Amino acid sequence: MSRAPEFITLSDAAVRAVAGANSRHAALIEDAFGVLVETPGGGVSLSGDAKSRGQAKKAVQAIAERADQGLEIAEADVRVAIGNARSGNMGVGAPHSSIGGPGALPIGRRGQVAPKTATQAEYLQAMAQCELVFGLGPAGTGKTFLAVAHGAGLLLRGEVDRLVVSRPAVEAGERLGFLPGDLTEKVDPYMAPVWEALTDILGGEQLRRRREKGKIEVAPIAFLRGRTLAHAFVIVDEAQNTTRLQMKMVLTRLGEGARMVVNGDPSQIDLVNARDSGLSHAVGILEGVKGVAITRFTAADVVRHPLVERIVRAYDADAAKASPGRGV
Repeated sequence: MSRAPEFITLSDAAVRAVAGANSRHAALIEDAFGVLVETPGGGVSLSGDAKSRGQAKKAVQAIAERADQGLEIAEADVRVAIGNARSGNMGVGAPHSSIGGPGALPIGRRGQVAPKTATQAEYLQAMAQCELVFGLGPAGTGKTFLAVAHGAGLLLRGEVDRLVVSRPAVEAGERLGFLPGDLTEKVDPYMAPVWEALTDILGGEQLRRRREKGKIEVAPIAFLRGRTLAHAFVIVDEAQNTTRLQMKMVLTRLGEGARMVVNGDPSQIDLVNARDSGLSHAVGILEGVKGVAITRFTAADVVRHPLVERIVRAYDADAAKASPGRGV
């Protein structure tokens, strides 16, 4: 096979993104595909066999496309592009990824928020189209962050009146009265991932103002009982730790103009009786119901440290050996 270099013409921003700081991104591409990546000016040169060049080219083009949209390119983005190029799944291009388009996600402190994998794009599309969305999968796949980003976008555009976030406080047995402080102080330790995402997207000052005005609300599952949540975007996080009764209660809180996202990892149930998990039960009986969408993430969608993906795959393999054919 020909090993003649192939030159890809790119913008300056795209070339910088493909190269990365200290050529780190280029090194990842070289290691993944066994090619030589050079940036002689005006583009990227790839040297290697035809098959390797072809896969590397797909990864380079995916990175360049995101860079030309003004998105920040981190190592996680490069690894996702490499994984997609290897699998042939290059369909990350949901409407949310277009800056300023209808339903566009807000711009966070690290730049425009956009899906990094095809499953993330599917998840965002589901949230835009369905009243109830279940996001299932391992840690590090962006379920919580993207749900918060989507909800924040709806709030900023005035499409909902408030953002409500809830999760079960399993470790405290829902007996929050025994913890010191007011309700916010009792719940905040359990909501750290949500506050981090909101701070990243809205900034600390805007988040504080909207909380004070009641536009952003957090509450443990138990405090949603008896309420009707109208014109709100509701996020239920760590939902694998809700019981069946809690899940039914939460799902029936939806009022006029409301939407809900229910996230969780069915493999990390902390309930005393794992079979009582409301998440697995709800997915089993609601899949296929009009207005309901279910997005399933896998280890391939992990966008944290690359070791996290390998850890998730190892645990998945162990679970498969223990109980083949099970899952939601």
